[in-house]
Amino acid sequence: MRRLQQTAYFLIILVLGAICMKEGAFILVPMVWGIFFAFALYPMSSWFERKRFPRGLAIFVSILMVSLVAFGILYLLLNQMVGLIREIPEIGENLKEKLSRYYDEIGLLLGQEFLNPDHKADMFSIMQADNLNQTLFSTGKSLTLAGIIPLYSFLILYYKDFFTEFLIRLSSKNKESVLNWAADSGQIIQSYLAGIIRVTGIVALLAGIFFYLMGIKYFILFASFIAIMNLIPYVGVFISSFFVILYVFLTTDSFIYPFVTFATLWGIQLFENNIITPLVVGSKVKVNALAVILAILLGGWLWGISGMVLFIPLTGVLKITLERSQGLKPFAYLLGDDVPVSESSENFMKLIHRKYFTKKT
Repeated sequence: MRRLQQTAYFLIILVLGAICMKEGAFILVPMVWGIFFAFALYPMSSWFERKRFPRGLAIFVSILMVSLVAFGILYLLLNQMVGLIREIPEIGENLKEKLSRYYDEIGLLLGQEFLNPDHKADMFSIMQADNLNQTLFSTGKSLTLAGIIPLYSFLILYYKDFFTEFLIRLSSKNKESVLNWAADSGQIIQSYLAGIIRVTGIVALLAGIFFYLMGIKYFILFASFIAIMNLIPYVGVFISSFFVILYVFLTTDSFIYPFVTFATLWGIQLFENNIITPLVVGSKVKVNALAVILAILLGGWLWGISGMVLFIPLTGVLKITLERSQGLKPFAYLLGDDVPVSESSENFMKLIHRKYFTKKT
């Protein structure tokens, strides 16, 4: 009976926690991003502090340097994006022309008119944006979040001693264990962020060189799009590749170019997954593929794209948290990627095999 009550309490806490995370996304998402960037900026700000900079100035200079680099990249991408938007009407005409020609060719192959001429124009009509107010609201919301994240990072770095003292007072009996947990969690977040930044840069460089050699006009924009979407494991590469291949298809006259683009992007993805990421990122997160997929789906449901990116290192932090609890260690093992084959598990699998798969004679 007591075990049933504990299970019920756990499920209630889980459901309430999910509701709070989903409803409080506007507050929690920039805060978590701020914590992540604070861990990423900590080595730089500490270096400035060691050079006799006041802490506030050291943090401000660190954020300013990173922001200048980010704004420079953003300005370059916005210029290319504006040029691409100006070409949308022409791209739309190319789409209508190609689809019309392909439908006519299919109709000839089928021996009948594949499309009714009276309805063909309706199929190729360009949809207009009816949600202008919603778009403006979403843009303003995103800009607000982007502006408050540096503030969170600044305050977290500035009051880092304050938070350390809070952890010490919170856990006076097992102080060392809690401080080790905080250090390990910070190391996981730092390693993950530094790793994905390097991986993103390498993927952007490889894709940019290929797009430049292909003669794609907005090669910097598409290379950055491929690299940024690559941050969303398993899903982002398919979405970004689809749009890039569609653009190549609409701006070229041969099927060879989209096919070569697909093959190259697939090759870059395989190279990144099997060589770049293991060497650059390593196994710092140490979470198995099933847990990663579940974390992506759960994060996307709760916090959208931010959740799909953030929940991977958060799952790693959850794993080391569970490892420090004697009663919850089995759940930490369930999240890990170590699969030792023990004698008991081998005997269990042999029993299952004899019972269900061995033919009775």
